[in-house]
Amino acid sequence: MEWFIRLLACLVGILPMGSFVRTKRDTTGNLLNTEVHSAPAQRWSMQVPAEVSAAAGEAAVLPCTFTHPHRHYDGPLTAIWRAGEVYAGPQVFRCAAARGSELCQTALSLHGRFRLLGNPRRNDLSLRVERLALADDGRYFCRVEFAGDVHDRYESRHGVRLRVTAAPRIVSLSVLPGPAHAFRALCTAEGEPPPVLAWSGPALGNRSAAASGPGQGHGHQVTAELPALAHDGRYTCTASNSLGRAEASVYLFRFRGAPGAPALALPLGALGLKALLLLGVLAARAAARRRREHPVAQDTPPWPQAQESNYENLSQMSPRDPAAATCLP
Repeated sequence: MEWFIRLLACLVGILPMGSFVRTKRDTTGNLLNTEVHSAPAQRWSMQVPAEVSAAAGEAAVLPCTFTHPHRHYDGPLTAIWRAGEVYAGPQVFRCAAARGSELCQTALSLHGRFRLLGNPRRNDLSLRVERLALADDGRYFCRVEFAGDVHDRYESRHGVRLRVTAAPRIVSLSVLPGPAHAFRALCTAEGEPPPVLAWSGPALGNRSAAASGPGQGHGHQVTAELPALAHDGRYTCTASNSLGRAEASVYLFRFRGAPGAPALALPLGALGLKALLLLGVLAARAAARRRREHPVAQDTPPWPQAQESNYENLSQMSPRDPAAATCLP
């Protein structure tokens, strides 16, 4: 018996945790054979990639598969995806499957852009996101819940990072009054990677502008300020990253008053300027029509009919004409 006890001790020493030994004997007490049975793995796991990258406007797939300790579970289950923060972030997708069903009925899809690709009954929670926007950039977490005879749930702790890329876009361009009757310009652009902004203009050349001001910290937006517009003319903001570039311009023209009076500038958008020019054309045509309908007695030369103007006609203005400042995207 001593040798049998030693052999049994050796077998127990090499067996993995969670296993057991079943021994069969005959009537004589001799060892016939030993069967080793591994106990089921009592653990959850989820497999997700560290990062998924896609361009704005396109679609992205967030893979997620899992394992669970409840073999042959066919009770009710719920699949959930949340954004931003594990366990506490807002849900962007949720679906539920009834007992024995492989169809997961969608209960929530944020803006209708999230769709389940995987089959939760087959341990697949993969999600498709349509029409990506820069606001979708962030971390996403998949989760599954069992609610039948077995009540259990599991959520990925690290999640998958969705990185949305985009070429630059000028969001806004404005001229604001500054100290001592001066003017300053603000340019805000967005993109991923975050764009680099630069200003160019009269007596300015090309000046790099670091991100600052209201746009800083607003996701993928950056803002650059041109603190002093010293000369009348066109000022251009250029945004660029590895995917492309965009630019927009503002025109500054000051109204000059009497000597000693402060200068006044009128910044208008390009559409606003064209609207004013169109009103001027309509007014001139109306005046010409009235002259034809009600001619005057004295022989006066007819009022010249105004031509339809566009933005390029500004270069034909007399230096003595009133001046204005405008934005051109």
